Amino acid sequence: MSNESNLPAIPSAPTGEAGLNRYMSEIKKFPMLTAEQEYMLAKRYAEHQDPDAARQLVTSHLRLVAKIAMGYRGYGLPMSELISEGNIGLMQGVKKFEPERGFRLATYAMWWIKASIQEFILRSWSLVKMGTTAAQKKLFFNLRRMKKNIDAFEDSDLHPDDVKAIATHLGVSEQDVVNMNRRMMMGGDASLNVSLNEEGEGQWQDLLADGGPLQDETVAEAQEAGWRHAMLGEAMQGLNERERAILIERRLTDEPKTLEELSQTYNVSRERVRQIEVRAFEKLQKAMQKIAGDRHLLPAG
Repeated sequence: MSNESNLPAIPSAPTGEAGLNRYMSEIKKFPMLTAEQEYMLAKRYAEHQDPDAARQLVTSHLRLVAKIAMGYRGYGLPMSELISEGNIGLMQGVKKFEPERGFRLATYAMWWIKASIQEFILRSWSLVKMGTTAAQKKLFFNLRRMKKNIDAFEDSDLHPDDVKAIATHLGVSEQDVVNMNRRMMMGGDASLNVSLNEEGEGQWQDLLADGGPLQDETVAEAQEAGWRHAMLGEAMQGLNERERAILIERRLTDEPKTLEELSQTYNVSRERVRQIEVRAFEKLQKAMQKIAGDRHLLPAG
């Protein structure tokens, strides 16, 4: 893996199962940073391009990269490559991190790590033949989770009702869902129960990191949830009163109201309620993306 300019070398990503085990042991030796330590190191790198400061920032977050990469192990790609790509994303995040904005590096770098890994997966699966729009990427990275939620078989076609539900939720066509599902079935997953050697000693899953959340990951997720809640509230201000009320009743409550109930409340047809809901949701998405972009919470590109 090549290093970004002005950034130090980091431990090589693992090759093979035994290499992964060694790599996980090696990166656990790097100390975690307190918020104050992280801020001072980030300032040193931002202002003076201090390579030692960059090294400490990178190495203290290698466990976060490994943790995130483990979440993508179901796509049948080598863990060494997923981790390597995640490390590239981490280094990009360190280069662009602005500590004076008041949030932790893990929260910011997490976006770069995920983006780097996801782009690598998309390239590896040759999705260019099917299109790589934002909707296609969203479908690709959410389909497996949604199938699990509805107890759909991993290696079979989806029921038409499930196809329709997924397509509606993700804002794509039903044919896109069918095509993506079949493409992913052909790609296949790497089993975590495969033996590590011919004697059957140990399994792939024995090499995985501790399933418990990392300190940086916990902080990052909490901060991300808080920002998303704040951004949602700000974006909702761009909707008119009826759009806001319908969107809340349809998508932001534990027990959503039906189109029929809302059509009676507002004295319009069910189709009209559905149109208002869709329009409001699209406006909300665009507003949140703009807010996130303005605040540099998302990586460019």
